[in-house]
Amino acid sequence: MDKVQIIGIGDDGVEGLTAAARQRLAEAGLILGARQSLAAVANHPAPKQDIGGDLEQIVRRIEAAKGVSVVILASGDPMFYGTARFLCDRLGKERFEVTPHVSSMQLAFARVKESWDDAYLTSLATQPLDLVAEKARTATKVGLFTTDESPPKAVAQALLDRGIDYFTVYVCENLGSPDECVTQGDLEEVVQQQFSPLNVMILVRKPGVPDRPASMKGRRLFGNPDEAFLQSQPKRGLLTPAEVRSIALAELDIGRSSIVWDVGAGSGSVSIEAAQIAAAGSVYAIEMDPEDYALIAANAERFGVTNLIPVLGQAPDAWKGLPDPDAIFVGGSGRHVRGLVEQAFEKLKPGGRLVANVGSIENLADVRKVLAKAAGDTKVLMINIARGNDQLDRLRFESLNPTFLIVAVREGGRRATDKN
Repeated sequence: MDKVQIIGIGDDGVEGLTAAARQRLAEAGLILGARQSLAAVANHPAPKQDIGGDLEQIVRRIEAAKGVSVVILASGDPMFYGTARFLCDRLGKERFEVTPHVSSMQLAFARVKESWDDAYLTSLATQPLDLVAEKARTATKVGLFTTDESPPKAVAQALLDRGIDYFTVYVCENLGSPDECVTQGDLEEVVQQQFSPLNVMILVRKPGVPDRPASMKGRRLFGNPDEAFLQSQPKRGLLTPAEVRSIALAELDIGRSSIVWDVGAGSGSVSIEAAQIAAAGSVYAIEMDPEDYALIAANAERFGVTNLIPVLGQAPDAWKGLPDPDAIFVGGSGRHVRGLVEQAFEKLKPGGRLVANVGSIENLADVRKVLAKAAGDTKVLMINIARGNDQLDRLRFESLNPTFLIVAVREGGRRATDKN
């Protein structure tokens, strides 16, 4: 059986093909391809069929073409986010022979004079925009095949919505054709513009810029300074301290897509940092004090987290209707903490973790007893923190009140949460 020839072709048409590719094309008894590719071989005597983006139609046509030399014309490099990858996976590599042309991605990087060996390359036809935007956050360079559903302006807006504002953008349109155009600008400028559907978008990180917007300089994924959060002045000091918060978040074992409850959220410091870690998940900040509830929303806006949902009400009634969590943080100082912990633990998904933060020996004993009975095992940490304070020519340490963390895991195996 003759192999099906998959030949990459550019906007320069047949003239841009190698001699070997032209010979294979000349021997074709049937040519399949998109309308633009077929226009380049209009004078070829073989029958032609426009298959557009219908890959299943290509499969059916190949299977029906018995005893006929089939050539498939594809744009650029057919193995680079192209037709050949799909066909080889579907029908087997042995059925095909691939002759690549220069990819439009290669042309785009050449036009902007940037190397692409260290770039994150992908197509929005196969990857969701949300995922691509998050992967771009830590990339040095990004090369994107955009789509009608996710054009350059939508990509730029998605990045800006996440505070990713540190890229120079190049939109390379109609590469290799007479009306080729390369537009350079900032993300804010690209949001305002329309481009040809045939484009490649390149992002190049500006020199010396961290993985965060300028407005977030000094802000951390977790362990932010206490003063970074808005707090009720009369109750100032009840915020979970940065050091305790960091340990508690580590013990919660939050994944990227986790669902988290923060019971007794206060002004929301734990909730906000949990939301930053669970960027593709949801965090429910449950608080019965209306003033603190308002502060949670204000702090969430301050940190730019959109996956945090403040819930006003008293637990356990306030968590009715909420999705079962992968992780729960419970903070409190009253005798009611024991009952909250007991009821909250039953809401955990199998394999989920609960961390309770208490400040008294009595609450430690009560909560530990409840969790030991429910989980069979607990981990207890006593945290003593002293912060250095310069006084004249001497360094003195100011101690925070000791606090306790009790950690328990609900049996049932590892939860099915994305841990990447």
